[in-house]
Amino acid sequence: MLIKRKIFQDIVLHLSAKELTVITGARQVGKTTLMKEVQYMLDKKNERTVYLNLDFESDFSYFNSQERLLQKIELEFGKKKGYVFIDEIQRKENAGLFLKGIFDNDLPYKFIVSGSGSMELKAKIHESLSGRKRVFELFPVAFDEFINYKTGYKYEENLVPFFNIEGEKVDIYLNEYLFYGGYPRIVTEPQKQEKHLLINEIFNSYIRKDISYLLNINRPDAFIKFIELLAAQTGSIINLSKLSNDTGISVPTLKKYLWYAENTFIIKTLSPFFGNKRKEITKSPTIYFNDLGFRNFAINQFGNFNKNNNGFLFQNFIFNILQSFIYEDFINIHFWRTTDQAEVDFIIKRGNEIIPIEVKFSNLKSTTVTRSLRNFINKYKPEKALVINLSYSKTIKIYNTNVGFIPFYKLSTVLNKICKM
Repeated sequence: MLIKRKIFQDIVLHLSAKELTVITGARQVGKTTLMKEVQYMLDKKNERTVYLNLDFESDFSYFNSQERLLQKIELEFGKKKGYVFIDEIQRKENAGLFLKGIFDNDLPYKFIVSGSGSMELKAKIHESLSGRKRVFELFPVAFDEFINYKTGYKYEENLVPFFNIEGEKVDIYLNEYLFYGGYPRIVTEPQKQEKHLLINEIFNSYIRKDISYLLNINRPDAFIKFIELLAAQTGSIINLSKLSNDTGISVPTLKKYLWYAENTFIIKTLSPFFGNKRKEITKSPTIYFNDLGFRNFAINQFGNFNKNNNGFLFQNFIFNILQSFIYEDFINIHFWRTTDQAEVDFIIKRGNEIIPIEVKFSNLKSTTVTRSLRNFINKYKPEKALVINLSYSKTIKIYNTNVGFIPFYKLSTVLNKICKM
């Protein structure tokens, strides 16, 4: 049984657009599977399709020149409309300029292109194809996608009632997701030992292919150490000077590593929200991992229960939910911390609207609001604030701010309403 991905319908809708459909994301998040599903759907409608993968030497030869590729496509479609799927496009040098030259010929071919997190995709393709493409970033399997798969899609249209009624099952599923993450092959693998082998292969493939080969880093061991240190500090402010002292790696090199890790879809850096620059911490970012299993593996906690660590995992989990809405609706997300230790986990900023969000990995029983959140509300006077927890639901008013206590499984619904406002 395949995992249904929510982004599938968005990509299908974009097939009618002239622009290139570009699917990006980390290795092993399911880009090839997604492309194959789209191609299968088109094949069932008797549409003309061709699939080319630059990981295959036989297919790579078609990309020796634009003329050679067009000859191959014309052989398949003639001059008629058709859909061209190109996988692992980052293997092609100057891929952005290569595709731009073909696109500008105004041919009757729709291109659906995918590639993992190389610098080529994150920089040159975006620049060369400006105005000629729409980018869809595929993340690891989201929690609602995970739950639907685990329950055989029985509650696909009734997830919130399922969460409300099946509390014990939800706890089990949540812990599994927090410990193992959302790489599709790991989600679908039932055996714990095999899960470990798979995450090891994913981690090492990332280091070998994206870091050592594509980025020409000559000290992969130093980069691995850097990832391990980031994993141990998830949700904390990153002090590069301290990291430099701890690792013996220069600050400029650490900044380069941080940029590499983010542009290969492994982490996301979060900048601070500030009003008073003199009082608030405004320089150092916090970081979160796009996949919890990858993060856990980096610090030898893959699949392990650690009560002292689960709060940070849950915070990272909530960030990943927020991130999916930020990407789609161009919402900014920050954190807020001051020199006198006041802090709020996340600040959503959309235009002039700001929404502070606190995360609590517990079954709250009352509407307790922290001093830090009260301070933020008093200072910035937002219309609404959220306290995300495991199960408690209630809304109160502080000053003129509506503070909503909501279970984590209702966050997507709340964000959908916010995005439509």
